[in-house]
Amino acid sequence: MQQQTDLDLITAVLAGDTSAYALLVNRHKRFVFTMALKFARNREDAEEIAQDCFVKAYRALGTFKQKSKFSTWLYTITYTTAMTFLRKKRIETHSIDEENSHLHLHNHISTFEANGIEKKSKYVYLNLAISKLLPDNAAIINLFYYGEQSLEEIAKVLNMESNTVKVKLYRARLRLKEKLEYLLKEEVKELL
Repeated sequence: MQQQTDLDLITAVLAGDTSAYALLVNRHKRFVFTMALKFARNREDAEEIAQDCFVKAYRALGTFKQKSKFSTWLYTITYTTAMTFLRKKRIETHSIDEENSHLHLHNHISTFEANGIEKKSKYVYLNLAISKLLPDNAAIINLFYYGEQSLEEIAKVLNMESNTVKVKLYRARLRLKEKLEYLLKEEVKELL
């Protein structure tokens, strides 16, 4: 049996088959939650954001014009829901002193023990560096690399021109490199 496309499922939902929406949710829940977690930085808030996204998407499904992929439309909802949530929550800021004390703890690790640990550590440091970016920069990095969205798709999600996204992605990469250099000093050369 051939798997139904997102558009097939949307058509079924709009025709009254609400169980088809559960299939859409199952198909996209992991990435929506991951994106929400990147913004919220804690599991409880990310779950709330993800749930809000799927409720909003269900209510607005009739407005989906099919000019882009469903995933792009859904990630747009995820981005705007997360930004609204963060504005309402007024995310706490961290001082430079906190970053310095965090850095001192990590500087005591002089070598990686094994390839598996080294690889995991790279992802830990990379995710830590992404978490220190401004939300817009983190969104572009996450959508491009983790979400595997094209510049055009990211432009639709963020409601920007493709060229603007390209420039912002370039700048976000530079800021990410700076954060990694700050966190890892010499080890960043091995990561890049």
